[in-house]
Amino acid sequence: MPYPAQINREVILTTACELIESEGTAQLSLNQLAKILGVKTPSLYRYVDSKTALLRAVNEATFQGLFAAITPHLDTPGDAPQRIMRIATAYRAYAHQHPVTYGLAYTNTIAELRPDPVEQERAVIPFQALMAEVSGETDSLPALRGLLALMHGFVMLELAGQLQRGGDLDTAYLQSIRAYLAGWGK
Repeated sequence: MPYPAQINREVILTTACELIESEGTAQLSLNQLAKILGVKTPSLYRYVDSKTALLRAVNEATFQGLFAAITPHLDTPGDAPQRIMRIATAYRAYAHQHPVTYGLAYTNTIAELRPDPVEQERAVIPFQALMAEVSGETDSLPALRGLLALMHGFVMLELAGQLQRGGDLDTAYLQSIRAYLAGWGK
């Protein structure tokens, strides 16, 4: 009977994400990852063959994790603005739980590191349909883009420590989303 594998793609990605969260991307290397996992570096090559491939996989895992956190709120009770508020809250919570990998996945400018754009578009279609309930079908794409920009921008400023003028950031975030939705109201 063969010896059970010590590692798999999920273990590698989880460990890489933990390393990035604790020490940043500069400390991420296949050698460092192999050392943490207690295996030889060549053992990783059947799962990821380069740091670029590993970073792309981390970005895709972050994208999937974020959408897994917010998707359940699509079908919760309430009108569209109430569901969008729950989505916005879950979005922000996910980013706070994974600040470094969230920032990596959603701010990089290197095409090879970006999550699959076809998969991203497929995942966002239900959110656009929900936004259409607020803005109307014709304006659903620009309304969704604005909502994503508002949520992402607020979260990134908050994670970077740029919102220092006092006040309750939880309230400010939700107030901003409510005002945005009210502006698109049919």
